[in-house]
Amino acid sequence: MTSPALQEDSDDGMDEFMEKFKTHKYKNAFNERNWEEEFDKVPMFMKKAPEEIDPVTHPDLACLQSIIHDDDRPPEERAKTLKDEGNDYFKEKNYKKAIISYTAGLKINCTSQDINTILLTNRAAAHFHLGNMRSALNDALAAKKIKPDHLKALIRGAQCCMELRNFTEAIQWCDAGLRAYPTDQKLQEVRAAADKQKRAAERDARKAKAKGKKERSERDALLAAIKERGIKLLQPKKPPKRGSDSEDEDGDSVAAMAELTLDGLSSQDATGARVYMDDQGSLHWPVLFLYPEHQQSDFISEFCESSCFINHLVVMFGQELPPWDMEMKYLPQNLELYFEGQKEILHHVDPKISLLEVLRHERYFVKAGTPSFIILVKDSSFYKQFLTGKKVRRL
Repeated sequence: MTSPALQEDSDDGMDEFMEKFKTHKYKNAFNERNWEEEFDKVPMFMKKAPEEIDPVTHPDLACLQSIIHDDDRPPEERAKTLKDEGNDYFKEKNYKKAIISYTAGLKINCTSQDINTILLTNRAAAHFHLGNMRSALNDALAAKKIKPDHLKALIRGAQCCMELRNFTEAIQWCDAGLRAYPTDQKLQEVRAAADKQKRAAERDARKAKAKGKKERSERDALLAAIKERGIKLLQPKKPPKRGSDSEDEDGDSVAAMAELTLDGLSSQDATGARVYMDDQGSLHWPVLFLYPEHQQSDFISEFCESSCFINHLVVMFGQELPPWDMEMKYLPQNLELYFEGQKEILHHVDPKISLLEVLRHERYFVKAGTPSFIILVKDSSFYKQFLTGKKVRRL
């Protein structure tokens, strides 16, 4: 019991303390300018927790954190606290920290199935918002294993399957949920969307299969037509086998007719054109004309195999000469055609013969899917210089 003397001293001290408020304002009081800032320092009123909790700058928060993670409390209580902490991070859209909190709660291994299921479904939601669909689906599966009829786990599992385009599995998740919750609108919406997407995917797969079958049929027919005509495709070189010093006689790897493929028909990548067969069974080739004197070229995307070279030359040079022909000498009657065979032998081509006749020649090989020919002006100075030292053979 406090003595009357001490009580009197205490009262006198309190009176003196209270008297100060009449003449001195409280220095740390809130005012209109700083009250929001000061409130945000109080843990109860904080809108967002700081990234790092320093005991010096945030002693109250550090104290609360030590209480939250107190190992002396029951596992269920600690797991629930971490769940709530994760929920707060989730509300702030800080999904990475939410995942850390939910994971810490799961590591406690408490015996409460309800808490563990919620931790898993909440972590699945955080993974889902981060785009980690596989991790989200795994958490939904784990939650469903604990509680097969947990609504949020069923919905999240279906949504993950939708994002992963596993529409059949999404429908299975929805059906499992609708057996327990027949009127749930979210499950009904997801199932309807999954069924629609599944039907569309199956339709696209059927179309792709039919298209692939048609393309293979056309490809086989094209190969058969090329083989039947005796046209040789120059295939890309294959690296020699280790320990083998042998080379092809002509220096290039030419496919035997029994192994003829379209691997060499790669001009479509560069020019957008490739050989095709029309309804009448005629082949149309992309053909390249080269003019080495002027370093120019012409590209004919559809040169019918039955057409003669002179027909194209008349169209190209018969009416209007190209702008690079300053001497006006590239006239159809002045032009000579050649193709380069193996070992750099030039073969002269009669412009009056058809493309097919040349392609059938024993020394002609179609390179990169595009027959090519050199065009020179007969008896010009460049013509003589170009042919000097070269072997020339006439068809």
